[in-house]
Parts: sequence; structure tokens; C-alpha cells
Amino acid sequence: MKKRRKITAAVLAVFLMLSVFMMTSCQEAAEKQSLEQIKDAGVLTVYTNAEFPPFEYMSDNTPVGVDMQIAQAIADEIGVKLEIKNVKFDTILSSVNSGKGSMGIAGISVTEERAQEVDFSINYATSKQYIILPQDSEVTKIEDLAGMSIGVQLGTTGDIIVSEEISGTEDEETKEHIQGVLEGTGASVTQYNSAADAAVAMNSGKVDAVVIDKLPAEIVASQYENFKAIELVYADGQNTEESYAVCVAKGNQELLDVVNQVIERLIDDGTIDEWITDHTMQASES
Repeated sequence: MKKRRKITAAVLAVFLMLSVFMMTSCQEAAEKQSLEQIKDAGVLTVYTNAEFPPFEYMSDNTPVGVDMQIAQAIADEIGVKLEIKNVKFDTILSSVNSGKGSMGIAGISVTEERAQEVDFSINYATSKQYIILPQDSEVTKIEDLAGMSIGVQLGTTGDIIVSEEISGTEDEETKEHIQGVLEGTGASVTQYNSAADAAVAMNSGKVDAVVIDKLPAEIVASQYENFKAIELVYADGQNTEESYAVCVAKGNQELLDVVNQVIERLIDDGTIDEWITDHTMQASES
């Protein structure tokens, strides 16, 4: 009994130390990119991944898109210059939470797991997962992808959904294994840096389908005569609706307040809807 108590006490001590370390790290990150620090530096540093049209994509070697215009509006509101860091999608949250970046905006879907790492703004757009397929494909739901090779963009919700349906998940309370709808079917997932890269792989026969968000899926599919994009649904009718938001370091409330004010204004006057329409057309033509 004494030995068990000692072990329990040791585990608790380690847990408390880790908790304090994480809280301290979050506070330091928030302080590094506080509103006051940003104003003093004269720069709002934004992390993105310009592989997600129409929200962010490259034009003349410069990241452009809906999210970049939102970021510019936030920088203008603060009265500073905008600096854009184009990085891999799966590094954005950690870069923001470590204080490297002021905020992240890259069509980032809000999830419970991500909300444990960063603070999110109000939502500025909604989306669903779509499947890019050959025009003659008879696939109508995710269960029909059984036995297929599926391409995804690394770190996206499409990656998470497909990977979990292939490998299964664990019930948080009971810890029991939950069977994925593609588990044991021979389906496989291949991760790419962008939906465009995954589409190239699909066009060359390396994967059978690509799962990505609605607008990027439609734009990428439109660039291939033999591709189409359909909504990802389950046999029971369940869909994958999700929302996009800007992320900042945990506890960076002053910056988050400004971000929310700007987004609310851009939503209320219809500006974000206009940007989505304009950049969808531009990205489809590029």
C-alpha cells in the first residue's frame, strides 16, 4: 500500500509539473505576440499554408486568397504591417502556440483537439468534406471507398476523418475500440502536402480518390476533365459540416478580441462572402 501511494504521489507530481510547464509556455507565447508587442514591433506575423484555394493560394509567388484579405484587414485595424509565413499546414498551430506567429489562418477547422492547443476566433466560414473522384466513379458515400487508396492533405480534417475510419478510434470514457467504416476493408491513406499534389497522384493512378474540403475539392476537380467532386456522406446520412476560424496562442485575449471585431464586421457587411466568390473564380482560372 505504501509503495502504491509513493508511485501515485510521484505520478501526480509529474502531472502537476507538466501542467505548470504547459501553462507557463502558453503564457509566454501569448506575451510574445500580445497586442502591445505587435504594435511595438509594427508587424502582425501570420502563419498559413497557401495550398487551399480559395482561402489561400499562390499568385505571382505571393500568398493570396480570402484568408489573406482577412489577415490584412486585421493588420490594418491594429495599424501594423502584415507578414505572411507560408508553411506546412500541420506546423501552423504549434508555431502560433510557441509564439513564433501572431496568429494562424489557413481554412483551419475548429475541433475539440485543436482548441486544447490554441484559442479560436468566431467562425468566419463553414465547409464540408468532399471526395474527388474519376467522372465515371460510382462512389456515393464514404463506405464505397472500401479497398481504395485515398489521398489527403496532411493534418487536415480530411486526413483525420479518413485515417480514423481506416484505423478506428477509441471511446474516451470506456477506452473500447470503435470500428471505422473502412477498417479491415483494405482501404489505405496517403498524405500529401496539398490537395493539388494529391490530385496529381490520383491522375497518375497512385491513389483512387482524394478527400478535402468542399471549395478546394471543387476547384482542384475543375482543373481535370476526368475528375468530379461530391460531398462526403455516410450511409446513415451523416455529413461532415465544420467551421473555419483564426487561431491565436492560448490566453492571447486582447488580440483575439480585435480579430473577432474585424471578422464580425466583415461578416455583417457581406465582405467575406464577396471575397469567397471572387477568389473561387480567380483560383479556378489560375
